[in-house]
Amino acid sequence: MVGTGGPVATFSVWDYVVFAGTVVGAAGVGLYQAVKGRKETSSAEFLLGGRQMTAVPVAMSLTASFMSGITVIGTPAEAYRFGTAFWLFVFAYAIMSAVTAEVFVPLFYRLGITSTYEYLEMRFNSTIRIIGTSMYIIQTVLYTGLVIYAPALALNQITGLDLWGVLVATGVVCIMYCTLGGLKAVIWTDVMQMVVMLAGFVAVIARGAVLQGGLGKIWEDAGDGGRLHAFDFDPDPLKRHTFWTIVVGGSMMWVSIYSINQSQVQRYVSCRTIKHAKMSLYLNMVGLWITVSLAMFSGLTMYSIYKNCDPLANNDVGAADQLLPYLVMDILSGYPGVPGLFVAAAYSGTLSTVSSSINALVAVTVEDFVRALWKNLSEKQIHWINMGLSVFFGFLCIGMAGVASVMGSVLQAALSIFGMISGPLLGLYLLGMFFRTANSTGGLVGLLGGLILTLWVGIGSQIYPATGDKINLLPVSTTGCNATMGQNFTTASPWTSAPPLSAQPAVDRPALADSWYSLSYLYFCLLGTLATMVIGLLVSAATGGCKQERCNSDLFVKKSNFDYFSCCSNSEASALLQKTGSELKIGADVSKSADHRFDIMDVEKATKL
Repeated sequence: MVGTGGPVATFSVWDYVVFAGTVVGAAGVGLYQAVKGRKETSSAEFLLGGRQMTAVPVAMSLTASFMSGITVIGTPAEAYRFGTAFWLFVFAYAIMSAVTAEVFVPLFYRLGITSTYEYLEMRFNSTIRIIGTSMYIIQTVLYTGLVIYAPALALNQITGLDLWGVLVATGVVCIMYCTLGGLKAVIWTDVMQMVVMLAGFVAVIARGAVLQGGLGKIWEDAGDGGRLHAFDFDPDPLKRHTFWTIVVGGSMMWVSIYSINQSQVQRYVSCRTIKHAKMSLYLNMVGLWITVSLAMFSGLTMYSIYKNCDPLANNDVGAADQLLPYLVMDILSGYPGVPGLFVAAAYSGTLSTVSSSINALVAVTVEDFVRALWKNLSEKQIHWINMGLSVFFGFLCIGMAGVASVMGSVLQAALSIFGMISGPLLGLYLLGMFFRTANSTGGLVGLLGGLILTLWVGIGSQIYPATGDKINLLPVSTTGCNATMGQNFTTASPWTSAPPLSAQPAVDRPALADSWYSLSYLYFCLLGTLATMVIGLLVSAATGGCKQERCNSDLFVKKSNFDYFSCCSNSEASALLQKTGSELKIGADVSKSADHRFDIMDVEKATKL
């Protein structure tokens, strides 16, 4: 009987058919793009789709890239266990979209970059660029390991398929269409996978509404169970989710993901015009709202069904991230093919994120390392290097999936990784974009200082997780479970899942465990950003500030045509202005109108216009 615990059905033949059809369809997109673009072997075509993409597919790809299998599996479990506070991310998504579209897009689009980290060399130096790229590679490989593990766990839970077999299959499919089709294959596959993800959520909600007597009953049950108390205005930074941690800390975290993360930047700079690039971000915002809303309501549906028999407390599942797969087989197994659709949804989210990560990793490796070391490589050689690196990073990400098995809740672990590494990087970019006095020494020391700080608190929080009322864990019940139940539903796994947050041991906790290490994971990014900027500005001031002879105004957010001379002395600026006259302005305007992207000009080049 639904909602009373115990073993549930497994995959039927039609479920396997639906699931396999999705995977084959994804691989088919890569093959189609490879055949269609077989004559286009340039690096720009492979990594940026020839910079001819339009807003709608790019927007769907942006949404799918980080609305992964982690979202499909982790977000409903979040709503079930902690309530709807996570829904407040709709505010963070709006702030992120506006900041990225109006501040970062014009800058990156104007510079015509392929790797986000090219900016760091333009503004600071090559050493900082290499460090930034290396941090991104480490972060992305770790995150992608989590993304691969989450749906593999779901498949193992529902079908009993070998966990390692699923992991390898995920990586191989992604490697196939990334290697053959490049960014175009990734984007168009994301479009298809986004539709499948949303369909999976709708299937769960629709069936749950039928079983419970309507959406109103689901909402009523959620309210009775305390799941609708989203607006907690407690300013305590140690509480896991409050209005402030999500809107302030969450906004900063998502800005770091969309504004400087290569996976996302690579998409909107592939647009044919800056108008398309901005529009893709605002459409993406709507896509994020729809996705997180469906995911949260799926979690509320799950609570309505299991309000009297929690599968986790009843040992029907072994980890919180297995709750939604368990629900799917409990309520949808009577509809052949529908459970397959859900697993395809989780799998689709994974394929989109993994393929995005692989493509972005290839881009930064080629632009920041390969081209720097071997400057005379032909386009054909670069093309083969791109394909080879796609294979390499694909298998590297599969290997990192093992790390994900010991990181607890996949949703929080994934966002924690971004906070710890992206926070200091975002601080470095903001330091360079807004403060002309910042120099290379300040940027480097600030970045390392911010990184040490976030790694300290982030790793400490993994070792000594927060306990008690700081984690906002809501009560559950097992009073309605069948008396004969209590069997563990999980299929044997080569890894042991981490215990739920409420079950984490609280022994031998150091003094910092209930203060510093209990800082909300959503503040990791804000902490890293502020620390990097403050340290960077202080060190820059102590080491001479902006005394360099030239400052290129294209590297700053607010620029005027004569900001090239803002860091020069008055006499130098006057002499240069007399020499160049009005031609500088005319030359820049002509260059802009000819193409939205134009090469950076320093003062010496500007004087030759």
